Amino acid sequence: MRKNYTETERLKKELETADAVVIGAGAGLSTSAGFIYTGERFEKYFSDFIGKYQYHIKDMYSGGFYAMQRPAEELWAYWSRYIYINRYMDPPKPVYRDLFELVRNKDYFVLTTNVDHCFQKAGFDKHRLFYTQGDYGLWQCSKPCHDKTYDNEETVRKMVLAQGFAIAEDGTLEVPEGAALKMTVPTELVPHCPVCGEPMSMNLRADDTFVEDEGWHMASAAYADFLRRHEGLHVLFLEIGVGMNTPVIIKYPFWQMTAGNPRAVYACLNYDGAYCPAQIAERSICIGGDSREVIRRLLQDIKKLE
Repeated sequence: MRKNYTETERLKKELETADAVVIGAGAGLSTSAGFIYTGERFEKYFSDFIGKYQYHIKDMYSGGFYAMQRPAEELWAYWSRYIYINRYMDPPKPVYRDLFELVRNKDYFVLTTNVDHCFQKAGFDKHRLFYTQGDYGLWQCSKPCHDKTYDNEETVRKMVLAQGFAIAEDGTLEVPEGAALKMTVPTELVPHCPVCGEPMSMNLRADDTFVEDEGWHMASAAYADFLRRHEGLHVLFLEIGVGMNTPVIIKYPFWQMTAGNPRAVYACLNYDGAYCPAQIAERSICIGGDSREVIRRLLQDIKKLE
């Protein structure tokens, strides 16, 4: 505990003195914010699917793959619930808002593999965000016949309402008491590509059909430009909740850029995997445990000084 306290003090100092902050965020950050794909949250919104397909669906994530094997009306019943609660509802805990308060007055940029839009909802400038792996809020042609994505909010709302859910004033999805939910959506709501007529799919990087649309390329260029403009400066590479599923996107590049810039500092917040290479250990800050608590403590300490 003492070591974490000392490291948190070091991180606070770096946040205060860095010329720029590059945040690299993985799934662990959203988990810390309460976007959990198992347990009570899963059971609340998918109890009917769990009951019917208990040997195939163990959590939201695995259920999404199984849904792909079902008829289109059932597939989109499952995925519309999945999209709505993980994209159009706010996370239960204010981790993203607290993180924004930490860096709002800094020169920052965010690189993330998360697809739940939490950064923008928390107030982060959309021009300083690069969602590398897609967005739950976008559909694309499954073929794909063209490099364009489509906003799905209006149709997703219609889908969840058609299943018997209610949407509260605060935007949360509710299951009316005694309601018998439908496990299908009307056929007319099933999305098809407006160009070729093929089924639409999620804009998620799962295979080589992932569409990198104009917005994706603009964000990629903005990130590259941010790094170029801060070469050789005191940059804090702040990695939060990044695992080893796709380390080549955030973790490895952060290590390499820290090693290549003597003024750079690498910080890693991770529930059970905070570590760094020996080559950059002297300029690294590794803090284990819940990122939510670390961010909250940093924010409290900084506000005390204001």
